[in-house]
Amino acid sequence: MPATKLTAICWAVLLLSVPAALAQKNKEPSTRSVSGIVTGPDQKPLVGAVVQLTDTKTKNVRSFYTQDNGEYHFNELSPDIDYELMAMYQGATSKTKTLSVFDSRKKPVINLQLNPKK
Repeated sequence: MPATKLTAICWAVLLLSVPAALAQKNKEPSTRSVSGIVTGPDQKPLVGAVVQLTDTKTKNVRSFYTQDNGEYHFNELSPDIDYELMAMYQGATSKTKTLSVFDSRKKPVINLQLNPKK
């Protein structure tokens, strides 16, 4: 094969691959995350509270223990599924909050406050 034909083929392949590479670079991530702080009734951050994340489609539950500053986080969540979040600590629970498919933020923050024990 003559060198000019080979060069032309190489350029054609290169030029055809550029739009695909640009499209992939501009593609939005296919997952999202959620984070927040768990506080007690006194609004102080709680260390060691359990946050449960429930996939409303499969009913699978993931748990996370809050860190030193009361923070929790869950990664690699589908943007096409609603999730429910609830916190528990020493017999007290928070209200359940929903991370909706209509929430288009990639890193929403949902804070949870525990209700006083009854």
